[in-house]
Amino acid sequence: MTQTRPIFASYGDLTTFPRMAVGVMGSAGGEISDTARATLRRLGEEIARRGYVLVTGACPGLPHEAAMGAKSRGGVVVGISPALNLGEHVTQYHSPSRGYDLIVYTGSGLMGREIENIRTCDVVVFAGGRSGTLGEFAIAYDESKVIGVLSGTGGIADHIETIVGMVNKSTGAVICKSPDPAALMDELESAYRRNVLPRYLNAMEGQYPDGRMDK
Repeated sequence: MTQTRPIFASYGDLTTFPRMAVGVMGSAGGEISDTARATLRRLGEEIARRGYVLVTGACPGLPHEAAMGAKSRGGVVVGISPALNLGEHVTQYHSPSRGYDLIVYTGSGLMGREIENIRTCDVVVFAGGRSGTLGEFAIAYDESKVIGVLSGTGGIADHIETIVGMVNKSTGAVICKSPDPAALMDELESAYRRNVLPRYLNAMEGQYPDGRMDK
């Protein structure tokens, strides 16, 4: 059964930590099929429908399709930009400004911002992708992330099993794979509940949800 309510940990009528952040990483250029574009739109819609926050690299291509899908359903979208500011974002990197509730300007460049991009997310979905996506996958895999692979979208995403086999390293990362956005999100929610949420709840035990000022 498809999950329709967002996963929160409650403290009274407030939440103790932010709603689940779902990253979408993938092809920002090259040949992208209409089918892949439509699939990413559906993924964005699904993320928004479930009440989660979509995180992308604030780039064009497949991640932007997901962003536009999420916004069409009233979702919250955050972009992690390689640029120093909006001017550089649109003129130097030719990246989109439409469809984002917040763009974080890292000033780290395309490769440098990948770490911030991945670490901002609770789960990360990969679709299509070239060398930049491969770098993001390497970070997510090495840092034991819950990873979703939207199969059938081409590029790196369709070769993840081969890549993991070549790496030959157990990191604790959990990989879920499906060609269907809704089914993939179901799997990611289950993996989040098993692998991520318990750690968060343990970290919050005995802590102050509103923080504590230094004396």
